[in-house]
Amino acid sequence: MTVLTSLKTWLSGFLPAVPATRPGEWLRVACGCFLGMLISLLLCLQLFPEQLLMYLFGPLAASSVLLFAVSSGALAQPWSFLVGYLVSSLVAVSLGHWLGYSLTHACIAVGLSVLLMSLLRCLHPPAGAVALCVHLSGAAVQQHGFGLVVPIISAATCLLVCALIYNNLTGARYPKRLESPDLHRTRDPSSELRVGISDDDLEHALEDFGEFVDITRDDLARLVRATERHALRRGMGRMVAEQIMSRDLRCVSPSTRREQALAMLRRHRLRSLPVLDDDRRLVGIVSLVDLISRPRGVSPFLPWKLGKRVLVGQLMTSPVRHVQSQAHVVELIPLLSTQGLHCLPVLEQEELVGIVTQTDLIAALQRNLLEHLG
Repeated sequence: MTVLTSLKTWLSGFLPAVPATRPGEWLRVACGCFLGMLISLLLCLQLFPEQLLMYLFGPLAASSVLLFAVSSGALAQPWSFLVGYLVSSLVAVSLGHWLGYSLTHACIAVGLSVLLMSLLRCLHPPAGAVALCVHLSGAAVQQHGFGLVVPIISAATCLLVCALIYNNLTGARYPKRLESPDLHRTRDPSSELRVGISDDDLEHALEDFGEFVDITRDDLARLVRATERHALRRGMGRMVAEQIMSRDLRCVSPSTRREQALAMLRRHRLRSLPVLDDDRRLVGIVSLVDLISRPRGVSPFLPWKLGKRVLVGQLMTSPVRHVQSQAHVVELIPLLSTQGLHCLPVLEQEELVGIVTQTDLIAALQRNLLEHLG
């Protein structure tokens, strides 16, 4: 490799990366930053003097970019945001109180804040700027001493509330929540984690990377598994729900008696039955477990027998998780493997046209495997 080629390769690192978001998302983020900063500033002006806030809102403007643009990142989560600001403000005021306010002490405050935020797992880059702003603000602001913590945390809380409301209203889930636990409540990992890339593999990969990565392990796991699903979908071709579903259905109505539904399950060797109203619209689904359970509305402290007259409408699950007839088979796998569902009603123009069971899905995957082996 020549020197010129090496120089071009090095300079290419300064070029912008290809954006992974759409222009609509850019507009959503811009509006969020505008509204969040405006509302926070107007509220804080009712409580604190303008001269004080003008030195403190600079870091918040940087935080708004993280909270609205990369709300899924580890640095933008509420713990990192609020505790990061608290740590940085306390460090800055403490150094100023004991050692005095100076440029040197400001730099020490920034470094110490970053260290403490890392130890407390609340690293938030704009919070580090608070320490610098406090030391460079002048005597009019510095005279408030530890009282500066109140307006700083108040302004940060206002911006956080705005981010919580705006992000969730516009379809961006915030804060990032942990994955739901295994529905079976056992120590076994979920079925999708027993094969392929495991959580331990991701942990080792992050350790090998060696640098700070602004992505949680859960987000990385979702990204990897979404990539695997897209690759599987490409490999399986155009296999959709209507190709593998059962069409000759056995259905009941909400007014069907429990004994009739149980007899139908036993006769046809089924595990669940779709429930249709008088207009043949899907209104629920009832399983064997539902049919032998205590009806809704019956107190667990009152005596109750299975022989009592009970209707399916009292036992069915509603609303029903369903898919469209053109849903790709890959979309059905997580629903029927990790989300506790044994079957999926298939709708076409709001009409029930079939059901995909776990058995149907296994047969489809087997057929696909045999085609690839052949």
